[in-house]
Amino acid sequence: MIVIIQARIGSKRLKNKVLTNINQKPLIWYVINQVKKSKNVKKIVIAIPKKNSDNKLYQYLKDNYNVYRGDEVNVAKRMMFAAKKYNAKFFVRISADSPLINPKLIDQFIKVKKENKNYDIITNVFPRTFASGQSIEIIKTQILEKNIKFMKKNDLEHVTSFFYKNYKNFKIKNIFNKSKKRMIKNSIDTKNDLSKLKHLIK
Repeated sequence: MIVIIQARIGSKRLKNKVLTNINQKPLIWYVINQVKKSKNVKKIVIAIPKKNSDNKLYQYLKDNYNVYRGDEVNVAKRMMFAAKKYNAKFFVRISADSPLINPKLIDQFIKVKKENKNYDIITNVFPRTFASGQSIEIIKTQILEKNIKFMKKNDLEHVTSFFYKNYKNFKIKNIFNKSKKRMIKNSIDTKNDLSKLKHLIK
């Protein structure tokens, strides 16, 4: 299974977020490293905008990782073409602000997909059943390509919102969190989030 990590330099709340150093390594490194621990991930691709301001991110990634560069605002299009470039019928979508993403959870998603290939989307955000920072979606490339022309600007930016708004027309499987532990946010959006992360990562 291919994982596509959605990343960009631009961030309204935390400038240069994905390249911010934590213990001498950039945030994006931790995301990639967590995904690498998944037993069922065969390829990792980082999908970034084809924009001058993202050249610094590209320079960091290009020698060691698979990188696809595409539209900055039309994220759905960027993800779709990244998947098509690597001939992926399905892909796992993960955000680059998730340095503590659980590789076992990724494997759980892939197991569900292998057991039933009829799902268009497998998710844990419709409804949200895991903490922010543990958001995972498996998307059928064909269904994204078929419906992208119907998406509005906001849908194109958020990739899957169109499908959730029209959920009756698609086969969507939600993965529920069986743990009774309180959901604690571990995505990185602010300086405060970054400060908390530094205490968690040694």
